[in-house]
Amino acid sequence: MNSKWKMLSFISFALLLMSIKHHFRIKKHLQKIRLCWDHEAEPQLSDWFDPKKRPDVITTTDWLAPVIWEGTYNRQVLEKYYKRLNITVGLVVWATEKFAGQYLKEFIQSANEHFMNGYKVIFYIIMDDFSRFPPIELGPLRTFKLFAASKEKRWEDVNVVRMRNLNVYIIKHIQNEVDFLFSMTINQIFKKDFGVETLGKSVAQLHAWWYFQNAKNVPYERRYKSAAFIPFGEGDFYYHSAIFGGTPQEVLTFTIEYQRAVTSDNNNGLSSTFECHLNKYFFINKPTKLLSPEYNWDPTFRTPPQIKHVKIAWQPKDI
Repeated sequence: MNSKWKMLSFISFALLLMSIKHHFRIKKHLQKIRLCWDHEAEPQLSDWFDPKKRPDVITTTDWLAPVIWEGTYNRQVLEKYYKRLNITVGLVVWATEKFAGQYLKEFIQSANEHFMNGYKVIFYIIMDDFSRFPPIELGPLRTFKLFAASKEKRWEDVNVVRMRNLNVYIIKHIQNEVDFLFSMTINQIFKKDFGVETLGKSVAQLHAWWYFQNAKNVPYERRYKSAAFIPFGEGDFYYHSAIFGGTPQEVLTFTIEYQRAVTSDNNNGLSSTFECHLNKYFFINKPTKLLSPEYNWDPTFRTPPQIKHVKIAWQPKDI
């Protein structure tokens, strides 16, 4: 009887052991599936980008970053990837002084229609007077947050104040809320879809005024003592400060480096433009994705045949 009991106990223990082992094997397999799902490989550049489709323009940089033109990208491939990641994209815009009433409503309404359709979007609107905020209706997946713009002192450059504000808001709020972030000036209107083909670690906008001009004439900072200095004969492209973006961490890094550069210039009795500092930053820290002038076009120009679809158009702005 005792031997039979021992045998039954042994069999029960063996079955229990097999059951536990089978359970953990299944659990481990499910965890592996989930891990693969959560960390699905990002599509290779060749999966969604074909530079040969636009032989009339520059589509790839010397450091092999794509330049996004109409016809070069397959948005559907990227949509499949980013939809599974359930991303949120942030868009920062400054609506201060007279520009709040003049441009904000048109900017947000057009962005609501064309910016990152089908994805969660947070519009971060930085204002110096919330009473000027116009009534705005947003579509599904779209929300906005109002942030106060700190008052600059008379001697402070407005862009220094803006980047300081952006630095603070990225650290306190934005970095925990979005996966990608764009900063844009308010005097623009979205005309066509501005989609996931624009997303990247570090995104720079080619300047419409200067892309089709002689590279020797671009207005880089040429004073060698300036932190924005780029020597004659050097430089890649001239980038427009109206649009830049990337991951929140990359945008945060730029705000830090810009403030350091301005402090250095101040110590040397110099002052350079925000755009020159942006160009120097991208000269040293090459952007991983460039947006063609189609993404930020000045309609007062005669539109050349290379511009197939204008994604964003400027509005005149008197500063």
